[in-house]
Amino acid sequence: MNLAFTALVRKDLLLFLQDRRALLLNLLAPILIAGFFGFLFGGSGASKPSRIGIAISDLDRSALSQRVVAGLQADDALTVELLDPEAAAELVRKGKLRAALQLPQGFGDQAGSAMFGAADKPELVITHDPSQPMVLAMLRGLVTQQVMQVVSQDAFAPQGKTFATLRQRALDATELPPARRADLTAMFDSIARVQSVEPGASAPAAGLSQPFQIRAVEAAAPNRQGGYNGYAHAFAGMGVQFILMLGSDFGTGLLLMRRMDLWKRLRAAPLSRGTLLASRMASGALIAFVLFAAIMAAGMLVFGVRVLGSWLGLLLLLIAFGLLTASFGLLLAAIGRTPEATRGLAIMATLLMVMLGGAWVPAFLFPEWLQTLTLAVPTRWAVDGIDAMTWRGLGLVDALPAVGALLGFTALFSLVALWRFRWTE
Repeated sequence: MNLAFTALVRKDLLLFLQDRRALLLNLLAPILIAGFFGFLFGGSGASKPSRIGIAISDLDRSALSQRVVAGLQADDALTVELLDPEAAAELVRKGKLRAALQLPQGFGDQAGSAMFGAADKPELVITHDPSQPMVLAMLRGLVTQQVMQVVSQDAFAPQGKTFATLRQRALDATELPPARRADLTAMFDSIARVQSVEPGASAPAAGLSQPFQIRAVEAAAPNRQGGYNGYAHAFAGMGVQFILMLGSDFGTGLLLMRRMDLWKRLRAAPLSRGTLLASRMASGALIAFVLFAAIMAAGMLVFGVRVLGSWLGLLLLLIAFGLLTASFGLLLAAIGRTPEATRGLAIMATLLMVMLGGAWVPAFLFPEWLQTLTLAVPTRWAVDGIDAMTWRGLGLVDALPAVGALLGFTALFSLVALWRFRWTE
């Protein structure tokens, strides 16, 4: 009994170790995924976080507002473009930028006085991507810091416009008792003397109010009702992941058919290799499309996902991704060669493609070079395209680049699979 048990265990171990390709792929998958997440979230501390792309619309164009813009442009966390409000909001809605800041007219004149309660607070508008609340919180903090620094310097610097205006108001305030007016004038004169000794110093702002207010606006589709629905992106990302996993089953099934000599029987009929693979791809694509459509339908019926953009664009994307899934399965079968190796390859390739495509972690968290590199990954086009048709509310034209990219990857995968596929094991 013990000998038989030991022999069976030994046999299983030898079979597993015999397929070195499968063993290597099963080892590589967790190493690569762990390395990716470790690098993305800091690693050894040497990597820098990616910059956040924003736009600024300076409608005031005063000296004070230009200093605020210059300060934000110099911040290491931001990449700033200067655009008009309409263009900036459209780029945020399309996901090309993370947020847009608008400085209103009169900002320079109102901000300093508002700090002392002598004027209405100017309203700064931040148009933001609703799927990225972290960006809004971060930008709020950076804008507050920069505006407070610039306005306080202007308010307490003798050469500043706000300082001079407030001092003159104190001198001209005849309605105040002479002693009170003298105290105010003496205060401004004292500040001027301190600043002349320490030019870089600024007076504390204790007891003063924030000289502006921020209004956050979601970059939403024109026909959207209610707030942002996070289920829309979740169904796009998870749908892409699990349908892509279906492609690995197609590839493994091909190799199992070959192992059972089913391909030899089919090839006995007057059928070309291309016809056999194309039929397998067509059935796989149809299954993938129907399942993905069912997943999205469940999201719409149960979780309130809405297609705020083009229905035709979404349909074309699902069809294109179904074709991509089938060609991906053929490619895995051609490269993996054995069912065991193909399973390991499928796990590694699927998870890496899903991660790089932004299904798990938003792509804006990636370093800038990696954000560019992921455009060579089909899942990035699929997730972004479905997002565009659902919660972003974009039109058919915006779906066509993603559809074209998915079809291009499908053609590439199919050609490589046809070239490399072995008909005998």
